[in-house]
Amino acid sequence: MDLIYALDIVGTFVFAISGMLTAANKRFDLFGGFVIAFITAVGGGSVRDMLIGATPVGWMQDLNYLIAIGCGASFGYLFQPYIYKLRRTMFLFDTIGIGLFTILGLTKTLDFGISPVIAVMMGTVSAVFGGVIRDTLCNVEPLIFRSEIYATACLAGAVLFLILRQTGLPYDYSVMSTVLFIIALRIVAVRYHWGLPEAGRTSNPSKES
Repeated sequence: MDLIYALDIVGTFVFAISGMLTAANKRFDLFGGFVIAFITAVGGGSVRDMLIGATPVGWMQDLNYLIAIGCGASFGYLFQPYIYKLRRTMFLFDTIGIGLFTILGLTKTLDFGISPVIAVMMGTVSAVFGGVIRDTLCNVEPLIFRSEIYATACLAGAVLFLILRQTGLPYDYSVMSTVLFIIALRIVAVRYHWGLPEAGRTSNPSKES
């Protein structure tokens, strides 16, 4: 089992926990919790695979992903009180996950012969769209639509990865450097409340008559 694959499985496990906790906050039943955990864990990768024509999608070809999701959702259900006390740790795992999934989505798209510009977009889709679908189903405003730096960190990291690959840096170093960059950018942005400007230019936009 190579490092990237192992981290991919761990990321799937962590995102499944995140999905179960979100469902618990919305007081979904247990079945709903497992559905949300599943969507959170593989939603982004499934959207990416369908867009680039990589079918059947990844989790359908490897049952280890379903095992990771089942374990993560069960863990989130059984140990909710303890996990809530480790929210900073969960935030770090989520940040590691989006960094890793950005690279996985980017490289898989490039392997299909698709342009680097689209690959950057697909890397971001891989990282954040599971959360978008989760939040939409749970009637929560998706994080990428808020001013907080989230998807932007994935886009910046994907571009950095392409630049590092052009320098001839070994693949593993490029991956680790990019993941660390995304983690650092996300943590610093949250710590100092960095964010993008709001779409509205006035606080009270005029209403159409």
